[in-house]
Amino acid sequence: MMMSRVGVAVIGGGPAGLSAAISASDEGASVLLIEQDARLGGILKQCIHDDFGFIRYDERLAGPEYAFKDISLLKQTKTFVLLQTFVSQLVRSGNAFQLTLCNRHGIVRVEATTIVFATGCRERTAKQASIHGMMPAGVMTAGTAQYYMNIHGQMPAKRCVIFGSNDIGMIMARRLTLEGAKVIGVYEPADAPSGRLRYVTQCLNDFDIPLHFGHTVTRTFGSQRLRAVEISRVDKDQRPIYGSESIVKCDGLITSAGLIPENNLAESLGVPLSENTQGPICDQNNMTMVDGAFSCGNAMQVSDLVDYVSESGEIAGRSAARYMQQTRRYVKINASKDFLTFSPHCIDFDIMRGDITIFFRARTVRENATVRMTVDGTEVLTNEYTYLRPAEMERISVNLSSVLNVDSKIEVSFI
Repeated sequence: MMMSRVGVAVIGGGPAGLSAAISASDEGASVLLIEQDARLGGILKQCIHDDFGFIRYDERLAGPEYAFKDISLLKQTKTFVLLQTFVSQLVRSGNAFQLTLCNRHGIVRVEATTIVFATGCRERTAKQASIHGMMPAGVMTAGTAQYYMNIHGQMPAKRCVIFGSNDIGMIMARRLTLEGAKVIGVYEPADAPSGRLRYVTQCLNDFDIPLHFGHTVTRTFGSQRLRAVEISRVDKDQRPIYGSESIVKCDGLITSAGLIPENNLAESLGVPLSENTQGPICDQNNMTMVDGAFSCGNAMQVSDLVDYVSESGEIAGRSAARYMQQTRRYVKINASKDFLTFSPHCIDFDIMRGDITIFFRARTVRENATVRMTVDGTEVLTNEYTYLRPAEMERISVNLSSVLNVDSKIEVSFI
């Protein structure tokens, strides 16, 4: 067992972790990047559709192409990378963090001045989506199906049902169809798609794949291999309606029931989580409520664009490298209940550097909406939107350095 010391330890080698490591290294910090997989890139490695980078790089890239750009930039830094390495324990040690790492070479202990959680997110399983019955072969999440097809070249099903209309669910409906499978339909409990509207056109309508609103999957049938699923209509509260059940024969159930930020390590350190984003409560520098611990990407909040994931990684990495121990004075941002998610949750008054980046999702569909921010009753920002949907994250920037006091009250609402 050996001990070493670094300035910034980044946990996770996906797009957020890569950006965090690059920006921290550019600030002159010594950086350790820890990744449990054998290759860097995270989920991007299996995302072969060209839907990445049009904000950050002004071009449409496939997932591996986007990852390649970041990995190339990382190689130009002095970042030390540990692959196939797991963080088995994380504790606070004085003014630093002590990480116990496990890999094929044994156990390593690393002490870091700051830490960046870039651990991504996980998919809700069929059980978490309240689908009853056994979970035989053929029942899997959309990400797992994507991994089988795009990494291993294996067809997970020939006749399948998609549960949930999130982006990845619709993308996999198209992918399965292109490879010769029969997609019976996409079943969505809500009365509107939970993914982006252009995917409804590009992935479903263009391939004649039915999208059924107000329906859910309630049960699976089969012991060794899936034989069929039970489909039920739902009421206005998305509860199955008794007597509306129908049986659909299939050999695959692909669930796309949403994503959950992965924060087991952060919670072990005592990092408080937000009820709405399900990620850590953070300030504008992406620092959590534990001094010296930062969060970014889908670990902080689930994003629909990898460009936003990378941007949050850059903020976290840069802030971690610049971190100096000092008393933090917060100004809370009070967002109305009309927002489904909103971050940052507060402003560190003593570390305000230029524009503050704000990410949000509307709780409901809104047309011709205006977002208004006030500081002590004075309007400092209004942004107008033609159309807002809960599935699509929005980004705005604002500079509050000239109007904010430590006792200020910040309010954000729709008007």
